[in-house]
Amino acid sequence: MPVLRQTATALLACSVPALLMFAAMPAMAQSQPDAETSAHTFTANVSLATDYRYRGLMQTNRQPAIQGGFDYSHSSGFYLGNWNSSISWLGDSNAEVSAPIEMDFYGGYKGSFGGDLSYDIGVLQYYYPGDYPANYTRPYTTEVYAGLGYGPVTLKYSYAPTNLFGFADSKHSWYIDLSANVPLNFWDLTLNTHVGYQKVQVADASYVDWKIGLTKDLGKGFSLAVAYIDTNADKAVYTNAKGRYMGRGTAWASLTKTF
Repeated sequence: MPVLRQTATALLACSVPALLMFAAMPAMAQSQPDAETSAHTFTANVSLATDYRYRGLMQTNRQPAIQGGFDYSHSSGFYLGNWNSSISWLGDSNAEVSAPIEMDFYGGYKGSFGGDLSYDIGVLQYYYPGDYPANYTRPYTTEVYAGLGYGPVTLKYSYAPTNLFGFADSKHSWYIDLSANVPLNFWDLTLNTHVGYQKVQVADASYVDWKIGLTKDLGKGFSLAVAYIDTNADKAVYTNAKGRYMGRGTAWASLTKTF
């Protein structure tokens, strides 16, 4: 599917500037709250991954990705954030496209109904800065989302009022995600499981993705994650211009530092 293949390159360019910002701003990430600022929390994170997989699909053509972001949250439940990653899937699909970075901007509100039941509502903008040929369907995407959590289990629904990741005429696509992150109470391990369904308003483009993995807390803000990721995406739709099937099952790993 040519439109999706066009979308794969934009994520690579976004992560490099984010890392430079991390290096330049350690004080903000590690600032300590006082009596007047205790309602405000600022955090940052940076990761190196063996591949960038999003909803099961490869975004860096089986090459490593560098990623990072910033988050602000208020004690009321309001939050804002930015996350960035290197990508190659847009350029891998069309040599006339130069868009090696994905930039995500989001904001929302989190709360609970008491006990273990929680909720999360918000809006997310996916932005892919770069150069595109004339008449190219831009991959920029907006989603609104709502999630419910109970203990370690979360169910989340995301709806796109815009075109979805470069698919022409794909407004009103949606994604539903069921995930669980269960502490195992030994070796500081957490079991990560996920299954999702991406509905694309384009023939044969919808698919299921799933993941099972482990996260290890290494201390001092570091964590290591490993997983197996797979999909049932249609090869005819999700094979890029370099002949790579974007939904192929893979072993995956990442190292993350949180500030």
